[in-house]
Amino acid sequence: QLQLVESGGKLVQPGGSLGLSCAASGRTFSSYAMGWFRQAPGKEREFVAGISWTSTDNTRYADSVKGRFTISRDNAKNTVYLQMNSLKPEDTAVYYCAARYSYASYVVVLPGEYRYWGQGTQVTVSS
Repeated sequence: QLQLVESGGKLVQPGGSLGLSCAASGRTFSSYAMGWFRQAPGKEREFVAGISWTSTDNTRYADSVKGRFTISRDNAKNTVYLQMNSLKPEDTAVYYCAARYSYASYVVVLPGEYRYWGQGTQVTVSS
C-alpha cells in the first residue's frame, strides 16, 4: 500500500497563490507517477496536473490551469507539490493527489488509471 496525505488547502482570495503538498509513505515513491485531481461540488473529478516517476520531470497540465499551476516532486522527501498561482473562483474544489505505478515517461489523465488516492484537501478561492 502507498499512503498519500495532502496538505495546504485553505481559503485564498482571487489572484492569490497557494501551495499544496502530498506526502507519500509505504512503498518506493520514485516508482510512481503522480497526479493532482480536483472535484468541485456537483462535478466529476478532473485531472489537474501530473508528473512522471523520473526526477527529470515529464509533466502534463489541464488546459484550465496551464501557465498558472506547477507540479513538481522531490523523491528524496517522498513528496509531490502543486504550486497554484493566479487563482480563480473556478479553482475552488477538493484537491486530491494520486499515484500510479509506472516507469513510463508519459502522464495519464484518467482517474481510473491511478491506484492510490489521498483524502483530499479543500481549496476555496473567494473574496
